[in-house]
Amino acid sequence: EVQLLESGGGSVQAGGSLRLSCATSGYSLSNYCMTWFRQAPGNEREGVAAIDSDGSTNYGASVKGRFTISLDIAKSTLYLRMDKLKPEDTAMYYCVADCTFAEEALVPSDVYYWGQGTQVTVSS
Repeated sequence: EVQLLESGGGSVQAGGSLRLSCATSGYSLSNYCMTWFRQAPGNEREGVAAIDSDGSTNYGASVKGRFTISLDIAKSTLYLRMDKLKPEDTAMYYCVADCTFAEEALVPSDVYYWGQGTQVTVSS
């Protein structure tokens, strides 16, 4: 059974930083593709960043240059470093596994494995 457990969310002022973590279990990291999505109230799910085992990364236009996705295989943990946070980054952030390629992974799909989410709130 694939389990994804997010942590690291919280409240921060605009311009600040947070690092989200996603501990994985039951998901093979020998050939991986993982994504961070977010969803704000009243909005659709939005792909934030993706990474795959070919070494490719893909970022949404609204976060490019501010967010960095990485994976520590030894720790089986996915990270999202978020810098220069803005109030519009406020959302529930979800760790997602089992996309195919990072280039295609910012479109949500119910066939992926989803974590329960961690809340990020950015105040102005």
